[in-house]
Amino acid sequence: MGRMCTSASPAVVTFAELRASGLTRAAIASSLQRGELRSLRRGVYERLGCCPEATAAAAHGGSLACVTAAEHLGLWVAAHDGGLHIGLRRNGRAYPHGECACVPHWNDDDAKASAFGLPSVRLVLRQILRCQGLEAFFVALESALRKRRLSRADIAWLRDYTNPAARDAVAFARTDADSGLESLLRWRLRRHGLSVRTQQSIVSVGRVDFVIGRRLIVEVDGAPNHDGESHRHRDLVRDAHAAAWGFVTLRFDYALVVHDWETVELAILGHVDRGLHL
Repeated sequence: MGRMCTSASPAVVTFAELRASGLTRAAIASSLQRGELRSLRRGVYERLGCCPEATAAAAHGGSLACVTAAEHLGLWVAAHDGGLHIGLRRNGRAYPHGECACVPHWNDDDAKASAFGLPSVRLVLRQILRCQGLEAFFVALESALRKRRLSRADIAWLRDYTNPAARDAVAFARTDADSGLESLLRWRLRRHGLSVRTQQSIVSVGRVDFVIGRRLIVEVDGAPNHDGESHRHRDLVRDAHAAAWGFVTLRFDYALVVHDWETVELAILGHVDRGLHL
């Protein structure tokens, strides 16, 4: 999960934006003196408490973009290179700053209230598609749908301004994925043509992540929710109740789904091949 930005005020602002908000030159100078604003370069300021990523992006000459922006918007993103992704306007320029390892995104101007504010969710998703690929796009898309961060107009925009593969992913996306791991598993299983039902309620068990076929339960456990003895015991009790009702349970953690998918896939298909899902 990313670092969600919740402040209503842009973390980085220009002199023109400060003046347009009603601040006088004297008030701006006073804020600088008190430390409420800090000059990044001529005409560009960061507010007190601005996160390091937003500061670095502004120092580079742009705003947060792609997977970095998605994390700050609270969206689940797939594992990536960890570099800072920065959006640069078509007529903008990059500035040298420190040990820069930024990943630039050009020509994706967005109608933002602030020159350095976060881009729209739909634009972030298109950036992820172009930069990180279809799978990463799908995972972030389902996270955005789950959090109700996309309107019908946004979804129509994505259909109009992406490619056929992305439009297919939009059609396949759902709103009920509790985590990116669930989105990732469903997306990767898609090519096998299995009947995969999500968020199913089972008597004496409760809600489970997936049911494949009639009786193969697949649970994907994120570390924050399933660490510790008490959680482990609870999961074992759930699995035992599921077995009593004729279900078979497979359980995978974050590391397996993200970093060892071949093992996860073989385990699921092995059960399917033996008819344990019927």
